[in-house]
Amino acid sequence: MRVYNLTAAPFALSNIALRRLKISRFSDLNDPFELLAVDLADREQRKAFRETRDELNEDKGLICFSKSWSNPVLWGHYADRHTGVALGFDVRQELLNKVIYAKTPTKVPVDKSGRPVVSDELMSRLLRTKFFDWKYEEEYRLFVELDIDLREEGLFFADFDDDLVLREVILGPRCSLPIDRVRSLVREYDPAVEVIKARIAFSTFRVVENRYASRK
Repeated sequence: MRVYNLTAAPFALSNIALRRLKISRFSDLNDPFELLAVDLADREQRKAFRETRDELNEDKGLICFSKSWSNPVLWGHYADRHTGVALGFDVRQELLNKVIYAKTPTKVPVDKSGRPVVSDELMSRLLRTKFFDWKYEEEYRLFVELDIDLREEGLFFADFDDDLVLREVILGPRCSLPIDRVRSLVREYDPAVEVIKARIAFSTFRVVENRYASRK
């Protein structure tokens, strides 16, 4: 499945050159409800779920993708105000987890003593649930188990491999990177990587390919 990771231009160049992506931590994401998309009116449940969130943050990371690169809000939020880059990857669909966009928090079942019952199904849902207003992202998540021995200055990375194959590089509408220089960076990639330039559409609120600039 083709999915896209949008980032600032310097990070994109580093990703391409080193053939890897940074793994995000739940605590670093911009949604404060990550892993807390449940009804937390009960104080004890609130404490339990916050502890669970902290534990998961230590052991599990994720890479966030979008189904499409054409939404200008994505470029504004994640690609340094349209000056960045979208990297398109082929990822096996069974590895991707489609985000659930919910309008209300999930109700948590409790046992006879009032303790929350956190099943595998519920935890899977929490890992994928965001508030409905994030729906424009069309997000898919690739979860990664963290290995503390592979940490680099507090950061974790996932290498490009058969499960994470770079296939496209889209330079944002305001990206100043020379398209020929970027093409030279991916020249040795196999399979081949397409590099194109984007622009703002003329008749819709979308980001589209700049075919003239892409032919250079």
